[in-house]
Order: sequence, then structure tokens, then C-alpha cells
Amino acid sequence: MIALSLAEIASVVGGQTHDIPDPSVQVTAPVVRDSREVLPGSLFVAFVGERVDGHDFAAQVVEAGAVAVLASRPVGVPAIVVEDVQTALGALARHVVRRLGATLVALTGSAGKTSTKDLIAQVLRSKAPTVFTPGSLNNEIGLPLTALNATEETRFLVLEMGARGIGHIRYLTELTPPRIGLVLNVGTAHIGEFGGREQIAQAKGELVEALPSAEEGGAAILNADDPLVRAMAGRTKAKVLLFGEGDEADVRAENVRLTDSGQPAFRLCTPSGASDVTMRLYGEHHVSNALAAAAVAHELGMSAEEIATALSEAGSLSRWRMEVTERPDGVTIVNDAYNANPESMRAALRALAAMGRGRRTWAVLGKMAELGDEALAEHDAVGRLAVRLNVGKLVAVGGREASWLQLGAYNEGSWGEESVHVSDAQAAVDLLRSELRPGDVVLVKASRSVGLESVAQALLETGAEGEVAAR
Repeated sequence: MIALSLAEIASVVGGQTHDIPDPSVQVTAPVVRDSREVLPGSLFVAFVGERVDGHDFAAQVVEAGAVAVLASRPVGVPAIVVEDVQTALGALARHVVRRLGATLVALTGSAGKTSTKDLIAQVLRSKAPTVFTPGSLNNEIGLPLTALNATEETRFLVLEMGARGIGHIRYLTELTPPRIGLVLNVGTAHIGEFGGREQIAQAKGELVEALPSAEEGGAAILNADDPLVRAMAGRTKAKVLLFGEGDEADVRAENVRLTDSGQPAFRLCTPSGASDVTMRLYGEHHVSNALAAAAVAHELGMSAEEIATALSEAGSLSRWRMEVTERPDGVTIVNDAYNANPESMRAALRALAAMGRGRRTWAVLGKMAELGDEALAEHDAVGRLAVRLNVGKLVAVGGREASWLQLGAYNEGSWGEESVHVSDAQAAVDLLRSELRPGDVVLVKASRSVGLESVAQALLETGAEGEVAAR
């Protein structure tokens, strides 16, 4: 964080200082909400959660080096007391962003946000110091905490923005106003909460509505291959730059193919030139993510060659997202268990099919949450797709939604033991331990609440007879 005195912070957030002997003392380390992340010079933000009250850790964090606590009540140690901690955190982030000389890039979409954010960050940091959202901390708490990690040296600030309703992204853009806004796609993630894809498009488009005009440097980067996203061009005063695989896209891919190991390769074409890319990530769906990142980098002045080199060197920065590990016995585990929606589930299955050419493939799948009335149809469709892609065996894990996955596979033509429904993660582990053989490829994917990452971890521990080589 840029250095700010406690007196200045109190003024910015409209708070009262308590037990602070010297208000000129500065916060010089990250602002954190987890007591385990406190460093000397930190400001600790005390949130009241369902199970834990951050105020209870006030003395502990000050002893660990925090200069003060941002709190909603006095805590007996140096504190800035405010009426609402979340509102105060947002106000502090807005103040810091205004002070920075950094270019703020924001992105949203129904699927691929975190993977694309990681690609953008890796491309831009090859050019200049870059701060970006860790993992998928893309809400009204995670976003300002990320912004507050920026320092005087930061030149690019890349922020992922999530939404669970109309107005959410508008609020986030008020906290951290972007100059460049990227919309990836409009899918069916959280459709049960939004009520339909048109409502999702309305919410995602709040990002481009918040951008400055083209004359002021605003740029909206839109997916030309998604009609609902492309239509957002009419909702912004910013310059519009299209990315996609069609000829009309300003930044596009030609000669898209997959390597023998399932990694995408293509010719990157930008208005400033073209260059070849071979990615380290797995699955053709990363081509669209890479094009989005390339469009951002092009807008910020990078050449096609610079962008292609950075994309070819980029890896996965966030855990449990197409995390590919090969066991010593030749079994490959693809841990994509962080989250799931219909679009990302289809992309993962296609990646599995590409990686498994000539090998036996397993899809260990669980519930996709928050689909509302679309849940039955979407789970059925994923089960059917597994069969169409010739996945060797579908293991559907969990309750009702998992049974719909298995039923879809059965109705598409799966029979015998090609698809099976098991009750929980441990049952899946037991099955796989008994049936996996060298050369098999196993995809593990479900919504975060299912916790299927435990299946991938157990399978890696099973095969850990010596070094496990992560690719």
C-alpha cells in the first residue's frame, strides 16, 4: 500500500481514532482482514463474520506488527473506529486508487474470469510492475483489499469483478474506476439468481457503462464471438476493441490447433502485427482467454511479438483451475475443482478429450450450483456431452444433481459401467484407487461447495511413491 498516516486514513474513512498515541504513524504494509497475514506496518480490518469476529484478534495483530485496527467499536489497542467497516474499506480503496498513477484494468464475465485475469497480469508484468486480484477475490471486500496492495511503483492494476445481481459491478466500479473494461462472455453461471441471460448481460454491461469516454482514454474490450457481449458496444462512450476468432475481430486467432498434449497453439493477429503462440495451459477454451489478454496488452502499447512471448510463457497462477499433475505411475490428474458452471464444465470436458487422445479418460463431476430452474437440463446436457466426447468413464459424485449427470450420460448411450453415480468424494476415491491404471487421465470438477478437490488430492497422495512432477 502507498504510505498513509493513521490521521489521513481516519479522515478519508470518516472514522474516530482510539488509543492512538501518534496519529502521524504510517501504514506501510498491506491492508489485511486475516490475522495470519499481518506484517509490521499493516492495517488490520476487523470484519464480523458468521463464525469469527475480527475484533477478537485486535490485540494479537497489534502485537504482530499492525499499526492499527479498522474497527466498528473500540478494541483496547490503536484503532480507527467507523460505523461500517466495509464502507470504510471501500472509501480507502477509492482514495488510494485516485492517488496512484496506475492504469486500472477491470474484467468480468460468466466464465474464465480468473484464468483470463491471471493471463493479463502475466503479460502486463512483463512490461511493468503489476498488481492483480489473487485467486477470485472479486467482490466488495476482495476487490478493495487488492487495490490497496498497489504501491507507488505499480503501473497496472488488474481487478476481477464478480456479480450476483444488478448493480453489483456498478458499485465495484465506483470503488475502483477502471480505464479499460473487458467483458468475456455472458453464460449461465448464477442464472438462478439473475433470472436469465439477458439479466446477466445487463449486470455485466455495467462495467462498460462506467468507463471514461474514448477522448478521456476509456477502452471497452468486448468478445466479438458472443452476441450479448458485442451488443454492449452501444452502452459505452469508450473506444471499442473486439477480440475473437472471426475476421471482424480487431484481435483474433488464426490456425487454432491443439498440441499432442492438449495445449492450444495459434497465430495471434493484432492491428500492430502477428506472432505465433503456444500456450502452457490446457484446453482450447484458453484461446479466447488469451485473445482477451492480448487485446488489453495491445491497448496498452505492447507489440504482437511481446504479447505472444508473454502468453507462451504464462502458466496457471490460481489453484485448482485445470491444474495438471502427472503421477510417477503415469496417471494424469486434472484438478479443475475450484468451481463449475455449464460453460466451464463443457470446456473442461473438451480439454479432457484432447488431452486423452489414445489414453483412457475419466470425468469425476459433481453439482453445478445456482442454476435455478435450468439445473436439471444443464446437468443432463453435461452428462450427454461426456458421452459424445467419448470420455471413457463418468463418475457423478453427490446427490440429486449428480444423478442427473449420470442419467444424461445413460440416455445419450452410456451403459454398463461407463457411467456411475457414487454418494460422496470418498466413494469416488475408493472407486478410482481400485480401477486407475498407468496412462489414465482424470478430470475432477464441480462447484466449490462440493469440495471435489479432496478427490484430486487423495489421488495424488495415492500415487506419490517418489517425486510427483507437476507440468
